[in-house]
Amino acid sequence: MNKRQFKDKVYNELARITKSMANPHRMEIIELLAQGEFSVEQIADQTNLPIANASQHLQVLKNSQLVEINRQGNFIFYRLSNDNVFKAWKALRELGVERISSIEKVVKEFRKSKFDFETVTIDQVIKKLESGKVTLLDVRPESEYKQGHIANAISMPIEELSKRLKELPKRSEIIAYCRGPFCVYADEAVSILNKEGYKARRLEEGFPDWKVKELPIEVTLN
Repeated sequence: MNKRQFKDKVYNELARITKSMANPHRMEIIELLAQGEFSVEQIADQTNLPIANASQHLQVLKNSQLVEINRQGNFIFYRLSNDNVFKAWKALRELGVERISSIEKVVKEFRKSKFDFETVTIDQVIKKLESGKVTLLDVRPESEYKQGHIANAISMPIEELSKRLKELPKRSEIIAYCRGPFCVYADEAVSILNKEGYKARRLEEGFPDWKVKELPIEVTLN
């Protein structure tokens, strides 16, 4: 193998990774799997895809070794191969927001048209936690919360929030979080909380961003 053959082979293999991620549905699937394990049926439901299409996208990701399966009896669950997959996805997300102005514009216009609130970063939340006057609220589905959540966060899925408001302290600032910047569960939660007189903001990032920073997390699976 000469130098040219060596380079061609290496770059061709690397291109398999980027090619497998170069699809909007597969990018959404990666973000979802960063929350934990899901069956193909759950993935199809969460991404609004036919099961057959979701399965095809998962196969592409699996062939590129970005996703692996976990067999539990007769059931098959999919998960990211490791945290580096999310780190690569996160880097691409941040590069896109930085370099492609239309992405940030879409996000800002969506939020401005539906919600009016402030966001906080992970670093800002860490400082707030030191004061002890902040409540972390995980508004993702309970199954995702159980697979991993920010330490001491309260689970209150968005569809339950309005009925469970009395469980939350009004004297404490509430920071709601969900899957990440493109997830709207936290947006909806902050809107509800502010209308009911709570002081609330959303975490700009999501649980996977917190996790890859190696900050304290908890798992509550039985």
